[in-house]
Amino acid sequence: MIDLAVANATQTFRRMREPLAECGVRVHHVPTSERVVDLTDPPWSPDEYDAGFVYPGRLMEGGVADALLEIPWLNDHEAVLTSRNKAEVLARLERADLPVPKSVYVSNDVDEGELATVFDRFEPPVVVKPNSTTRGVGVAKAHDLDSFLGICDYLSLVHDYRATGDRSFLVQEYLPHAADYRVMVLEGEYVGAVERRLPDDAITDGHWKHNVHRGAEATGVSLPASHRELAEAVAAELEIPLLGVDLLEADGRLVVNETNARPTIDEETKYEPEFYDRLAAAIRSTMAPETDRTENDRDRDARITRD
Repeated sequence: MIDLAVANATQTFRRMREPLAECGVRVHHVPTSERVVDLTDPPWSPDEYDAGFVYPGRLMEGGVADALLEIPWLNDHEAVLTSRNKAEVLARLERADLPVPKSVYVSNDVDEGELATVFDRFEPPVVVKPNSTTRGVGVAKAHDLDSFLGICDYLSLVHDYRATGDRSFLVQEYLPHAADYRVMVLEGEYVGAVERRLPDDAITDGHWKHNVHRGAEATGVSLPASHRELAEAVAAELEIPLLGVDLLEADGRLVVNETNARPTIDEETKYEPEFYDRLAAAIRSTMAPETDRTENDRDRDARITRD
C-alpha cells in the first residue's frame, strides 16, 4: 500500500480517498496552510509518506512542507509555479501555435498613457486579470476606458506594497456567451472533462465568471477529438503530469484560457473509466528510482533545487 500526502482542500481529499484506496493508494490529508507548524517538533516525519499528490498552492508553505516531508510530488513545485503564471503559459502556447485569446501582459508600474494604448487594442469590453491568482479572484470586466483605468489603479495600489511577489496582470479580449470547459489530462492523455455553466438566474443578475467556486455548475461532458487533442497538446507543451486545461469556445473559435496544475478532483462519474487506476499508476511512477527517470526529470529537479 502506498501512502500519499494530499495538501489539497478537504473536498478533493474526500473524493480521492476511497477510489484510490481500491487501487492500493492510502490517502492522507496533509494541510499546509492556515495552521501552526512547530519546526522543531513537526507534525510529519520524512518516512511517513511515499509521495505527494500536487505541490501546495501557497508556495512558501509548500517549501516548508517539502523540507519536512522529503517526498516526490506528482505535480511538483515547478509544475505548479509554471501553471500559476498565466502570462507565461499563454506566451509558451502562442509560440507553439496553440490558440489563445488576444492578450497583453502588463507589469506595474505603467503610466496611464500606455494603459490607454493597451485598451485601444481591444474591442470593449476587456477582461482584466491578475497574473497569478486562482478561482477568478480579482478578475474584472471593463466596458470603457475610465472603468479600465480605475481597475488598473486598484491593481497599482495592491502592487505598491513592495512585498507583493507578482506585480503583473493581463488584459484580454472578452468572449461573450463562450462555452467553458475544464479538460483533465493525465500523463499526456485525456481523462475527462466538465462544462462549467452559471445558472440562468445568475447570468440574468449580471454574473459572467464560470468558476465553480463562484457558483457555476460543473457537468460531465464528452468532448470531440479536436478539444481533447488541444488539451493534450497543452499538457505536452508545459510538461505537467496532471493538468486542468480551461477551454473557451465561442463563434467557431476554441482557445486555451488558462491551466491549473492543482485542479479540483470532481466526482468519479465525470472522468473516463479507469481514471483512478491511471492516477494510481502515475503516482507510482512518481516514486520511480533515480535510475528509471529520464534526463529531463533530473534536469527539472536540478532547477527546483536552484530555486
